[in-house]
Amino acid sequence: MAVLPPDMNAATFSQMLEELRGAVGADWLWSSDEDLGPYRDSFSPVWDTAEERHASAAIAPADVPQVQAIVRIAGKYKVPLFPISTGKNYGYGGPSPNVNGSVVLDLKRLNQVLEVDDKRHFALVEPGVSYFDLYRHIQERGLKVMVDCPDPGWGSPIGNSLERGIGYTMPQFRDHFGASCGMEVVLPNGELMRTGMGALPGSRTWQEYRYGFGPDPAGLFAQGNFGIVTKMGFRLMPLPEYYRTGLITVPRRRDFVKLVEHVNYLSDSSMCGEAVYGSPLQRLMGDPQFLALATKLGGPSDADMDAAAERAGLPSWQVDLQFFGPEATTSANWDYAKARILSDIPGAKAIDGDHFPLPATEEQLLNKTQPYQTGIRRYGALGVPSLGIWRIVGDNGHVGFFPILPRSGEAVFEMQRVLGDALKEFPLRPFFNATTAPLYWHTYAFQMVFAPSVKHDDPAHNAIVHQAMKKVVAVAAEHGWGDYRAAPIYQDHVADTYSFNHHALRRFHEQLKDAVDPDGIIAPGRGGVWPKRFRK
Repeated sequence: MAVLPPDMNAATFSQMLEELRGAVGADWLWSSDEDLGPYRDSFSPVWDTAEERHASAAIAPADVPQVQAIVRIAGKYKVPLFPISTGKNYGYGGPSPNVNGSVVLDLKRLNQVLEVDDKRHFALVEPGVSYFDLYRHIQERGLKVMVDCPDPGWGSPIGNSLERGIGYTMPQFRDHFGASCGMEVVLPNGELMRTGMGALPGSRTWQEYRYGFGPDPAGLFAQGNFGIVTKMGFRLMPLPEYYRTGLITVPRRRDFVKLVEHVNYLSDSSMCGEAVYGSPLQRLMGDPQFLALATKLGGPSDADMDAAAERAGLPSWQVDLQFFGPEATTSANWDYAKARILSDIPGAKAIDGDHFPLPATEEQLLNKTQPYQTGIRRYGALGVPSLGIWRIVGDNGHVGFFPILPRSGEAVFEMQRVLGDALKEFPLRPFFNATTAPLYWHTYAFQMVFAPSVKHDDPAHNAIVHQAMKKVVAVAAEHGWGDYRAAPIYQDHVADTYSFNHHALRRFHEQLKDAVDPDGIIAPGRGGVWPKRFRK
């Protein structure tokens, strides 16, 4: 192997591999360059450069005792392990580790759906279970619960939630870590721990009351490196009887401020699911004159944008609303939304969308029955995992920056302007411009997206992307917008921006890491948390 674990020679590495083979069997340990190809980050802008992170080996245990054995062997040799669930974290590092020479601990063989209860509405799964697996389990048994799934569906509920991933249904389920309840963890010394009510032997409420008694350490395992999660519970949405959509448009740029306030009220009152914002003016970006206006340094004036909208005969903004529940309540909530918004915003219009009982037909899932053009991805909205989102992936992939901003129209306008100006020096697509709409994935905050493509055969382009990513992280932080998730090559950059009181949060994490994992066995560097051994 060209890449060895830190502070280890080839002879000791071979000795360690023999012990690992003894723990899992020869068929489930890989160390050749060819076998380790799938454990590279194929979306990485530092592909084939000195900055790319490589594993020295990968190992796939079959059960929890094997995970414990691997952790103890790694501890004996002081070799860092990098746990992955299904390794599909594309755009954020995929299966590649933070530290060169780490052994990837691939949990794909721990793939059991342990329990789904459609009366108390929860599931308990292992990390190798994908959203497809959980969905099939539910469908085959005719259970009346809905999965809240991300894009695409081959990821793991555990892996996605530990990365604080999101979905597309009702607010309390879209935040996947927020909807988790109870976990089992292998600690850096190989011991097994359960959080919340799981720490009570014989508990019957592990997936219903997450806190148990005393401090709750569950949050340390999200984007953290304090242990390896081997089981995790999730609250599931009861399968609604009915689904309904509706579109609201507003004519002027400044109308977006009030529109957001009204939708915030609807969402926080649990009247609607994910709201999908958009600007119909986006379709004018192919016109050089409008492109110049929308990307103008310092941002265009409201009057100029309104004039452009009027000339094109288009509204400035729109929002797709989605409603779940009994037919009567979906109708009542849509009627209320229309009355509330149209009475307050002059010129606002409402268009009735699809409405039908659940589960949806294949034609309805394909979104072919919607009476107006919609930005709703119907599979995700209705909790049906798919790979349809893969069509947006261009070149060899992309890298993702998703800054968190307040749920206000003013904040959206500011981010459009600030990050649009900051990225002008880079010859990349104008992700931030006067038509850029926020994503309403998280329950109580907006996000916007910068996701430039990666090209394996164009290192010059990738170098531009790499520099742009580092700049946008820094500029966003200067304005109070933090990234919520990052690939290993950017995690230190992002962690550096969370610097309140001389990095008090990071120092606290380091103290904890030094106490429970002084040799840095579990994913050193993940989330920007490094043990003393690697800080040196």
